[in-house]
Amino acid sequence: MGLFDALLGHGSDIAPEQARKELDEILLPGEEIKLAFKVVRDLYVFTEKRMILVDRQGLTGRKVEYLVVPYRAINAYSIESAGTFDLDSELKIWISGRSEPIARSLRKGANIRGIQAAIAAAL
Repeated sequence: MGLFDALLGHGSDIAPEQARKELDEILLPGEEIKLAFKVVRDLYVFTEKRMILVDRQGLTGRKVEYLVVPYRAINAYSIESAGTFDLDSELKIWISGRSEPIARSLRKGANIRGIQAAIAAAL
């Protein structure tokens, strides 16, 4: 991921093995990671059971918040693909009990269709 993308908060796909290393204590035994992407220091992981959002906070990133969302809690989602002049894609996920969606930008070329497929298959 380039510095410009990091400053803008755009995300990129990462290998499931890399995500597994970061979530070793969070994942259940045998839980398979289907898709993962990173936005600067944050991590978004889709397993066959749930979505795990990792928010690293502070200057050092030592403080970490894990938001674990079972797929049954997802009410709706939307994706917006990148265009000619708009270089990023947008992902929004509405979760029961929250009025505002979780929204993230992904850089052009990120696997937005794979994310959509992971959510759709789980729902």
